[in-house]
Amino acid sequence: MTERMTSADVAFLHRETRNAPQHVGGLALFEPRVGGFDYDRLVRLLEERISLAPRYRQKVRMVPGHLAHPLWVDDPKFDITYHVRRSALPRPGTDAQLLEFCARIQSRLLDRSRPLWEMYLVEGLSDGRVAIVTKTHEAMVDERSGIDLAQVILDAAPEPRRTVEAIWVPQPEPNALELVRDAVVDLVRRPAALGDTVREAGHDLRTTAGKLGALTGGLASAAGALARRQPRSPLSARLSEQRRIAIARTRLADYRTVRDAFGGTVNDVVLAVIAGALRGWLLARAEPLRPASTVRVLFPMSVLDPAEPRTAGRSRHPSAQGRPGPLAAHVRPMLLDLPVGEADPALRLAQLRYAMASHGASERAVRADRLAGLSGFAPPTMHAISARAAAGLTRRMFSLVVTNVPGPQLPLYAAGSRMTEMFPILPLGEGHALSIALTSYDGGLYYGVTADRDAVADVASIGELVEESLAELVAAAETDAATAAGDQTRAVGKRTRAASDRATPRRGPSRRPPTRRTDNR
Repeated sequence: MTERMTSADVAFLHRETRNAPQHVGGLALFEPRVGGFDYDRLVRLLEERISLAPRYRQKVRMVPGHLAHPLWVDDPKFDITYHVRRSALPRPGTDAQLLEFCARIQSRLLDRSRPLWEMYLVEGLSDGRVAIVTKTHEAMVDERSGIDLAQVILDAAPEPRRTVEAIWVPQPEPNALELVRDAVVDLVRRPAALGDTVREAGHDLRTTAGKLGALTGGLASAAGALARRQPRSPLSARLSEQRRIAIARTRLADYRTVRDAFGGTVNDVVLAVIAGALRGWLLARAEPLRPASTVRVLFPMSVLDPAEPRTAGRSRHPSAQGRPGPLAAHVRPMLLDLPVGEADPALRLAQLRYAMASHGASERAVRADRLAGLSGFAPPTMHAISARAAAGLTRRMFSLVVTNVPGPQLPLYAAGSRMTEMFPILPLGEGHALSIALTSYDGGLYYGVTADRDAVADVASIGELVEESLAELVAAAETDAATAAGDQTRAVGKRTRAASDRATPRRGPSRRPPTRRTDNR
């Protein structure tokens, strides 16, 4: 099977450099089933199910002379053991060792002569855990038919569902002469094909302009945003070839506690947490912060298609297979200014609630349960699509990309082993020293922070500051709740005393009988 790449896919190939790889990744931790979760078991699982993601057996084939866009063609020498690799950590197998390994893997470019993905099974972790590290080129996950391999290996029950490996016979790879002939034939048979590239480029340009309009409220505002360059900050850097990765583990219940106390949405609380963490990080670097200081972030959101009713169809079970539903194609980037200069966590949240409301984000956002119900485990695909949405915008308009994709709130399994945590990993764009991705899963909200190795040597502190920022908001919410409870108690006491006074009859003036006076003289 061959398929010509779109202009957007080609752009990702051309945009990629050794200092800026264009692949998204993930780090998943598992509790092995009885009998273990080993390399052979993972390979067998992928061999059974890779037919559900046929792009993962295809490679890119360029057309001589660039007469047409490159093709996705079947790789006749596809070797799954090349793509699925085995590694182990030295004792004691700490999180720090795992993150260092993951950072080195994510720093390397994918081999363009093979299908553009890799997966690593990492053993030797503390507490008997195993990890799966993935990386997939963004060109493979497009907005119409993209699917990430992580979606097909996970089940909603400990017992893996039975699947039958489909017989796969790759189509012969076309040679250079055939590629040129097909490109010329397309031009002869379809003269309009000569302008396909131009039209597709125009479509991409219109899409980018549409994104700018959505971000800034119109072309005039977009021009103003371009004119207002972000000042120099530690978030801007000339990228090196190496990366660092940090993680943060938080509980979804804490975000709901803050939301219930102050109003808004979980998204608002997430942004307030990130604003607090960035504030602490900038202060630790002795960066000057004024009360009005902000950090502009690009925050891609999944939004409803205007033509699609909010109550459309029930979500499918996470174990269902197939390609993602149409929601995957409706990701809109949005610019937000995080109030890092504000010291009060409650006021930071209030400012972000107002900003999100002014964007109309809450009215257009897809509900978390609908995203979580996309076929398979949707977060890897949605993070990839969000990264693609950010790629078409000039880096001068924002300092940081933040993606937040809800996942299923029930445990998932791979070959019978339970996935306990899932950390997404975003690529860095040219000039950006940091990116933050989040995924909620089974009661947790997990952060993956990617940073340039040279520019952000202290990236581990950002993960710690995320947890501290959330704790600060939770404490403020509890204080607010306690104050409200105290006010309510006092109000109830006042009403009780008033009711008691009304129920007790008033006694009139005392009328004692006259006292007889006795003359003692």
